[in-house]
Amino acid sequence: MHFQQLVTRWLRFYRIVAQKPVSKAPEDHNSKTYQYYQSVNPVYKTLYFDFSPNMTRTLIIFYEDSNFQGKFHESSGDCADLHSHLTCCNSIRVENGCWVVYERPNYMGHQYYLKSGEYPNYQSWSGFNDSIRSCHSIPHHHGSYRIRLYDREDFHGQMKEYINDCSNINKSFHVSDILSCNVLEGYWIFYENPGFQGNQYFLRPGEYRKFSEWGSLNSRVGSLKRIMDFY
Repeated sequence: MHFQQLVTRWLRFYRIVAQKPVSKAPEDHNSKTYQYYQSVNPVYKTLYFDFSPNMTRTLIIFYEDSNFQGKFHESSGDCADLHSHLTCCNSIRVENGCWVVYERPNYMGHQYYLKSGEYPNYQSWSGFNDSIRSCHSIPHHHGSYRIRLYDREDFHGQMKEYINDCSNINKSFHVSDILSCNVLEGYWIFYENPGFQGNQYFLRPGEYRKFSEWGSLNSRVGSLKRIMDFY
């Protein structure tokens, strides 16, 4: 790993630890917390760090070169224009959270959904090129999921409601085009083709009266998926 990346990771870990006081290990040595701490830190057995879920922050790292090399930029939240930080993007590492990255500034152009993991080249996120110009951090959602699809604009025509993923809209809804939708609960991704393939479109709760409102140039929706990869 590049020396600069090692230093950056150490500093990031230090900042997180510095925000949380260190306390003594649990007195109950049979507790799961104590046993876990013993297993991961055999040297400093008298201390443990109580990392709560609220401390976890979203973090994504963009690299100009493939395989996480070259100039890089970290983002912990939405960014409408990454061009001032990077000239191109050929690899991405998602440390925490779920993200949508966009081909152009101001959340325009091709959209790509990314969950925690490593993407060593732009083909690994199904990118059309090495252009990533903006990013959006998807808020955590802990409730149920519900979306309604319509085969005409402004919520007219036939309607089909989904609460789970669907790999083939045409087979379940028996229509070839989706012209409007209403996201009632949760965050979703539309895919242009069946089997969760093709162009992607991020949907947050709200009304979409025509397909251009979710960023598409046509009404083709082949499959849809709930965004549930928050942990």
